[in-house]
Amino acid sequence: MKKMKVVIALNTAWNLLNFRAGLIKAMLAEGHEVVAVAPHDEYADRVRDLGCQFVALPMDNQGTNPVRDALLWWRYRRLLKTLRPDVFLGFTVKPNVYGSLAARSLGVAVVNNIAGLGSVFNKNNWLTALVRRLYRLALSGSAKVFFQNQDDLDAFVAQGLVNPKVVGLLPGSGVDLTKFQPVPNRPEDGRVVFLLVARMLWDKGVGEYVQAAAALKAQHPNAEFALLGFLDVQNPTAIGRAQMDEWVKQGAVSYWGVSDDVRQALAKADVVVLPSYREGTPRTLLEAAAMAKPLVTTNAVGCRDVVDDGVNGYLCELANVPDLARAMGEMLVLSPEERQAMGQRGRLKMERLYDERLVVGKYLQVLNCLT
Repeated sequence: MKKMKVVIALNTAWNLLNFRAGLIKAMLAEGHEVVAVAPHDEYADRVRDLGCQFVALPMDNQGTNPVRDALLWWRYRRLLKTLRPDVFLGFTVKPNVYGSLAARSLGVAVVNNIAGLGSVFNKNNWLTALVRRLYRLALSGSAKVFFQNQDDLDAFVAQGLVNPKVVGLLPGSGVDLTKFQPVPNRPEDGRVVFLLVARMLWDKGVGEYVQAAAALKAQHPNAEFALLGFLDVQNPTAIGRAQMDEWVKQGAVSYWGVSDDVRQALAKADVVVLPSYREGTPRTLLEAAAMAKPLVTTNAVGCRDVVDDGVNGYLCELANVPDLARAMGEMLVLSPEERQAMGQRGRLKMERLYDERLVVGKYLQVLNCLT
């Protein structure tokens, strides 16, 4: 295999470290030169510690200002012209759009990953139409476009946003099964601990989770309902500190802050919940299932792929507080042994379908075909 220079671009260094470290290390192990590109944050040095080069590139992640977006395209083009890579790997919306367009203008091969359509595709307005047009333009010359669930792949093909001859399906970003392993069960103390792990966004179903927790807490005072994840993120549906403080003050939920090692929080949970409106394939659920935790999630795009209803968890209806409370309540009436059995079935599903090595292998195969 020819050794290549690969640029991998995401919208945050945190995303690079948490979702693409395995891919970066695998490409380096194959002898490729890897340059990671994202806005600088406190995780940049840890990305460098993986053994790759890190280049900071400023980005207005949530803005729709055409001047700023044109400037982002120019920044990508200037950087790629200097680096002269063989391949551009794009992840998240703006790298996929403006990074891909810049790469194509320089004759650089492009491989995209559509990791969920985001909050903009939950609506139908001028912004949605604009994003569709930008995707169609950006993906028109890609060598490969990976999707993380069949629904998103079918939607892009049906709307003419991507050439069906270049699409591929991945099991999300996969999960490192050696890092995320089952842990000894918590001591049986009569409590059942529920945990929602996500960026604190309304579109993640955080509001519904808090309401369901309040309803269940009145009937099951020994149940605990926790949240873990970033507040005040750059997103139009972000939940702020004041709102979280108000919820905690009301007494139904607790906020565990953020963590660089989510395994510690998952180990404290009996059930992991994600009532999201739409996902690519939610890494939170993959990691929880790999640690043999039973799941509750919505019957929504991306989420429903991870949970077989009644087997390794329960599905509930989207944005439906009573149905979410019903699914969480079903977990409460199970015995600890029954919840543990559900979790073990989830672990087996991760081993069968969601091993990170499957994702890495498909990327290495694509790189080999581009030589």
